[in-house]
Amino acid sequence: MADTTETDRSAATRARLMDAAREAFAAKGFHATTTRDIAAAAGMSPAALYIHHKSKEELLYLISKAGHELVLQLVRDAVASSSDRVEQLRTVVRSWVDYHLRDYTMARIVNYELSALTPPHQDEITALRRSAVQEVEAIVRAGVRSGAFTTRQPALATTAILSLAVDTSRWFPESAWKRKQVTDYYATLALLIVGAKA
Repeated sequence: MADTTETDRSAATRARLMDAAREAFAAKGFHATTTRDIAAAAGMSPAALYIHHKSKEELLYLISKAGHELVLQLVRDAVASSSDRVEQLRTVVRSWVDYHLRDYTMARIVNYELSALTPPHQDEITALRRSAVQEVEAIVRAGVRSGAFTTRQPALATTAILSLAVDTSRWFPESAWKRKQVTDYYATLALLIVGAKA
């Protein structure tokens, strides 16, 4: 029982440090954030951070990994939701945009702080990003083959769609639009970009 309690307490502490790091990185950026900032936000001493995490960079890596794995799963769930390419793309874009609007703090970190990761961590996160992009591009290419989409540049169309969606995390918090308005509009925009047939 004591071991379980200690494990639970350690997991809770790690989660508090992760939450504190997310807020600090989002507010100040990775490089301007100190381990003291993170520890203070978590209500701990700076030394406590190193008991649970090797470094500030490890926290960034864990946050980035969690965010990218979530996005990849959102894409896979959207693909599995329908066999119709138009519906797949519509659902993917709505889910992708909604994530960036709903959890814009995490989205800002995972998209704009990648250069601060160590090369091995950067390689791992880049592979996750590439997997998500490739799965969306596969929808677009399949839609072109089936005649549902008319774009002649599936890769470029995919990049345009996802880049637009990612940028919402930067401006949405200060906007007057509702999440559903934005997700619906971006889904419509994505279908225009790929030349979906009416």
